[in-house]
Formats: sequence, structure tokens, C-alpha cells
Amino acid sequence: MKPLVSVIIPVFNDAGNLRLCLANLRGSQEPPLEFIVVDDGSTDGSGEVAFEWGATVLSTGGRCGPACARNIGAKAARGDVLLFIDADVCVRTETIRRVQEEFDNDPNLDALMGSYDSSPSSPHFVSQFRNLLHCYVHQSSPRKAVTFWAGCGAIRKSVYLEFGGFNEMYGEPSIEDIELGYRLAKAERNMILCPDIQVKHLKRWTLRKMIKTDFYNRAIPWSRLSFRSGGMPDTLNLRISQRISVALVFLVTAMATALTLLWHVYFLVPLFATFFILLSGYWVEGWAQHSPRVSVIMGVILTAIAGISVSFHMKGIFPLIAVAACALYVRHRYTYPVMSRRSWHGAWVGGYSLLAAVFVWVYFPWKPMVFVLFLLLLGLVAANQQFYAFLAGERGGFFALAAIPFHLLYFFSCGVAFLIELIRFQARRFLGVLRGREKVEAKEAVR
Repeated sequence: MKPLVSVIIPVFNDAGNLRLCLANLRGSQEPPLEFIVVDDGSTDGSGEVAFEWGATVLSTGGRCGPACARNIGAKAARGDVLLFIDADVCVRTETIRRVQEEFDNDPNLDALMGSYDSSPSSPHFVSQFRNLLHCYVHQSSPRKAVTFWAGCGAIRKSVYLEFGGFNEMYGEPSIEDIELGYRLAKAERNMILCPDIQVKHLKRWTLRKMIKTDFYNRAIPWSRLSFRSGGMPDTLNLRISQRISVALVFLVTAMATALTLLWHVYFLVPLFATFFILLSGYWVEGWAQHSPRVSVIMGVILTAIAGISVSFHMKGIFPLIAVAACALYVRHRYTYPVMSRRSWHGAWVGGYSLLAAVFVWVYFPWKPMVFVLFLLLLGLVAANQQFYAFLAGERGGFFALAAIPFHLLYFFSCGVAFLIELIRFQARRFLGVLRGREKVEAKEAVR
């Protein structure tokens, strides 16, 4: 007999996405035993939406965080298996069936997690990048898991109760699921990653939201957890290649800072022009969608590059990037709607933009340190070539190029968070040693 699945969904002010989430659940090939929505103090009618779609609606009694909400739902669930999904997630018709099959086929399976698909709902660049990054991590990781993910993760209720559920010290969306996974892994429980169990993510990311989430809600608590648990598993976002990339980003940042101090604008202008061309996909999307903020930023940067390049006799830079930006806009606005990405129009525009980016480097003061910087950048790209190839296959080469600066920013924020927690960890250890010595000295003085 297949195990009965209870679906548990925490929600906080996300009525629109919750409606789509529940609609997709209702369309499952194998309907769950129940779906429980736990309202975490919403003020937008999320609880009423859940009730309209036939969900069992519970409440945290106020804003407590998803960890608390999931625990409330799990304790009330009647199923053998608890499937946790987020309110901004849409399951596929076969998702529930696939979860049941995995637990039915392996009586020793304790928990599993699925993956985001490669077609996130929001068309905006940052949303596409952030969700595709998450998708790639899950699609390229080994089946044997050492962590847990509550965006689409299932666990036997008996195991969940044995380990006490999610840690409610996390009062907002953070790493409460990863922390539970660490405890399960430490106890050598059987957890797997099923990349074919996929869900669609509906969240719309902004650059500010992405930086805040990656740094404050993910990297900081994840680094703290790693130091506390005494190890970093070579899996998901903590793979060796990711750690190497963080180190390379710091080396590149240090060298770029040193070169800027040495050569000032002579180094900065070609560097800014390079990043402008790399970010062209992001700029052009915002421009084409009539985003005032992106249009203003794009205009200011173009004007600044023009003024500085003329002032310091780098007149060839501005025409190159201006023409490249216009060509990319025309390609995005007029070529994509009627032709494929592989059209000859796209190839010509793409080729020209690539040549422009290469030509800009002629203006670099080619000294040994610049060659080292260039080699470090190539090393970064090489270390993450599979991810960039994945992005290129899903969204095209220009999307992959435009994603590189965002990816470097992601590594940089992870590295800064790691350093902060390393300093805190060592400071706590040092203070602990001092307090220990003080206690020993106090005891000896009493004697």
C-alpha cells in the first residue's frame, strides 16, 4: 500500500501565489490525503483563499516564521509522509505520485527533496537567474543528499517527530530546512535528491531582495551552522568548486582594487565598459520593458563612460559600446518575437558585441598584474563553465554572459558572510579560552 501524503504549506501574505499553488495541487494525478495551509499572520486574505480551495487552514496566531508554521501543520497531519512545499510553488501533475513511489519503493528512505524546474514563472532577468541557479544546483548534485529542502521536500512523519521538526529559532525564511537536514545527516539517515520531481517557482526576485536573502538569510546563518556543526559537506552550494570560486572572487577583487589604486581611471574605464557589455542582457531587458530605473542607470553609465573615455584619450570605447547596446536592443525588441535565438540577425549582433568587449581590453595597461587578473577571471569562468553552459542552453549565450556579474556578486556575498562568521567563531573561542583560564585562576586563588 502506497504511503499517504499530507501536503503542508506555510503562507505569509502571498494570497495570489497560494491560489495558483492550491489549484495545481488539486490537479494532481494522485491527490494527497490532505493539504494543510498554515497562515503565519497574513493580512492579505491568504487564509480565506486556502479555505476556498478546500484546504485545512491552521494559524500560528501571529508572525512566527515558516519553521513554526510547518511544525504546526506537521503535528496536525494524518499522513505517513509529510510533503512540505512553499506557497509560491506549483507542483506538476505527477509530483505527488512520484513522492509516493519513492517512499513505497524504498522502505528505508527517510526523506527526499525535489527541484525547481528550468521555467520559473517571472520573466524578469534577476528572477530567471536566481531560480535557474537554484535549479542547476539541484539538477547537478548527487542523488545521495546530506541536507533537506522545504521548498519541495518530503519526510516520513515518524522521522520528523523523532528529530523534533524544524528549529523555530529561525523567525523568518532562512535555513531552517538545511539545519534539519544537517541533523538528519549527522544521524546517518537515508536522504536522497530526486531532480525529476520538479516544481515551478512563482517568486519574483529583485536585485535588492536577492542580495538580502543570499547574504543575511542564507550565507550568514549557513556559515554559522557550518562552524557550529564542525564541517562543510561537499554538496549543493558548498561543493569544492563553489569554495574555489569564492576564493577566486576575493583574489580578483583584491587585484582589481590594487590595479585601480595604481592606474586609477586608466584601469576603471575599460573595466566598467567590459561589465557594461556583460550586463547588456540585463540592461536591454529593463530598457525594452520601459523600466525607468534601469533606463536611467543605463543612460548615466553610458554618459559617464563617454565623458571619461574622451577625457583620457580612450575615444574608441564609447562608440563601440553605444553601438553594441543599440544593436542588442534592436535584437531583443524586433528579432526575438519573430525568429529563434539562432537566427543570423542574432549571430551578427552577438558577434559584434563580443568583438566590442574584446576590443575594450586593448585599453588596459597590460602589465604582469593585469595578465594575472585576466587569468584569474578565466579561472572563475572555467570553474563554473558547466553552470554557464546550462544557462546558455536554457536562455541563450547573452543571458549567460549577463549572468556572470550576478554570479560573481553571489560568490562575493557568500565569501564576506563566511569571513564574518569565521571572525565571530574565532572570537567566541578566544573568549571561551580566556574565561576558562579565569575560572582556573580563581579556583587556584581560593586554594
